[in-house]
Amino acid sequence: MSQAPEAVGGLLNAPGLRWRINRLRCMRPAELAFRLGRSVAAYLEPLSPRVGHVPSADREPSLQRWVHVPEGVAAAPYLVAADRIAGGTLDIFGVSCVGSPPRWNRDPKTGIDAPLSWGKRLDYRDRRRVGEIKYLWELNRHLYLVTLAQAYALSRDPKYLYVLREHLTSWFSACPCGRGPNWCSALEAAIRLINWSIAWQLAGGAGSELFAGGAGARFRAHWLASIYQHGRFVRGYFSRHSSANNHLIGEAAGLYIAGLTWPCWPELRRWRAQARRILEHEALLQNSADGVNLEQAVCYQQFVLDFLLLSLLAGESAGEPFSADYRQRIAAMLGFLASIMDAGGEVPMIGDADDGAVTRLAPGTDFSPYRSLLASGAVLFEDGGLRHKARELDDKTRWLFGARASEVFDRWRVQPVALPRRHAFPAGGYYILGCDFESESEIRVVADVGPLGYGTLAAHGHADALSFTLSIGGLPFLIDPGTYLYHGGGVWRAYFRSTSAHNTVVVDGLDQSEQGGDFLWLRKARAGCSGAEISDTVETLEGWHEGYLRLADPVLHRRRYTLEKRSRLLRIEDRLEMQGEHDVELFFHCAAECAVLPVASGFAISRGPVTLLARLPSHPQASLQVYRGSTHPPRGWISRRYDQREPAPTIVWRARLARPAVLRTELICRSDYPPDS
Repeated sequence: MSQAPEAVGGLLNAPGLRWRINRLRCMRPAELAFRLGRSVAAYLEPLSPRVGHVPSADREPSLQRWVHVPEGVAAAPYLVAADRIAGGTLDIFGVSCVGSPPRWNRDPKTGIDAPLSWGKRLDYRDRRRVGEIKYLWELNRHLYLVTLAQAYALSRDPKYLYVLREHLTSWFSACPCGRGPNWCSALEAAIRLINWSIAWQLAGGAGSELFAGGAGARFRAHWLASIYQHGRFVRGYFSRHSSANNHLIGEAAGLYIAGLTWPCWPELRRWRAQARRILEHEALLQNSADGVNLEQAVCYQQFVLDFLLLSLLAGESAGEPFSADYRQRIAAMLGFLASIMDAGGEVPMIGDADDGAVTRLAPGTDFSPYRSLLASGAVLFEDGGLRHKARELDDKTRWLFGARASEVFDRWRVQPVALPRRHAFPAGGYYILGCDFESESEIRVVADVGPLGYGTLAAHGHADALSFTLSIGGLPFLIDPGTYLYHGGGVWRAYFRSTSAHNTVVVDGLDQSEQGGDFLWLRKARAGCSGAEISDTVETLEGWHEGYLRLADPVLHRRRYTLEKRSRLLRIEDRLEMQGEHDVELFFHCAAECAVLPVASGFAISRGPVTLLARLPSHPQASLQVYRGSTHPPRGWISRRYDQREPAPTIVWRARLARPAVLRTELICRSDYPPDS
């Protein structure tokens, strides 16, 4: 009874109530029925006498190895990282989590201890009760347990196994089945299962000295019981109507890998078969045939690719190969990443990003998950083009493929092969314009003429229709500023998702699509491609979006890109089809490393020896302003990592325009422009 006022207060909390109303507005009847049934089940489940029950196993776990201890890998970085963990220090998004074992239900950022109430009833968005849930969940994904197991596999020092056992024993005690923040999300449980599988393999499987003696046998029984409970939880809470269905792929991947690693119960074997069917179906449904993840977020492209790749490798190791269509979709997704990656290995930060990782097999801060995926793809498909794009063989790929990785990379090292160029991804809505690819003179433009995001919520999409990024010689010049924050991000979450945070046109200060919450869009702008042509000298692309047709005086935005390769000139023509007057802004977000100086009719944007001359539209009443780190309003920021932002120059052109208007911008890439001009 004492919790009733708090519950009523939370329900009537204005932002929370608005979010719930907006969320209901976006639900279809099938989803409403599904969520109602799920809510009833979540409230009834704790009353069941079989909560946490684990049936007797009918077989022993078998050691299915799909992770390999690579020969010749430097052990020192792994031992240093593992010793730091053993000493009681973990880094969670730049925040030090001190203690061995950690406080599993405490948010490392705020220090708030979440309650051990029933997990599916706990509102993990309530920062007053649970803190910053992403930090807490990141700790409990147990990525660092893999580091301890790697250190043991490389050194055979049992001290790392003892730390692993101590931490897991503590976790089982602090996080009883179904209770607390670590039993809120089926995805988080699934990711934990994947990391447990890798740690189990590298520790030696069922025959590991982890399980020696009476204490080891009891620990083994506790671990296997929790594995079954995790599998049952994931199976019972599949994200059938998730705001972001990468959750469903991740949950299926975790359950499938668990079923292969620990096929000890008939139920888990059945759940494994179901999870495999989900993976086969969702891999094709959530990723376009041309390789674009339909959440329209590059970070989630790599996240989903990891789930699909790890499941494929686990299945093949157990003699369960996936379909040719599944493999082809992985290859297409890798091809898209390779195409948007510039000569310096940078990919645009399109859509949401949270630095999430499925597992962490390579130490160090210079690890690139995108290059690593291309390296893994090069080995998996024996693709010289992907090997050329990846450049080097990374440690993660070594752990996943063993000796095979070096064999493939050494083969293509003798005869490097250039990556065949793909410039059009019409199903995903992205086009690449450019010249002199993979060289110091490269110009690479990634233009967005696609949808907002996936499904009814488009949760991880940004209002970035007709936006673009521009890289010169492998150095980003005009960028997508990234994401910064998720839950409770307030004005900053809204800004980084907004149209004004992207290189496109803003009308009357409004977003193209209307935001309804941190992961919710009420109105979604439609966008599309009107035409694209490519030749040896000129490339063109034309797109449109109708997000501003909702205005009292409707505005249709058309944008045409023309790249003249010989003169290294990118011309952008924005047509605004309207009848009345509107306030119009044109945004250009520059990389933080760029210097921006005014010149005749525009700006010189310099980075190292290269200067991008920006000639902005001519209009008698137009104003120009450069923002850098402004907070009122938010302007001039970039977020390269989750929960971190830094100032970066943003150029804004403004004017009040009447009737149909045409804005012409010219961007000229020069390496001989005098810096004092």
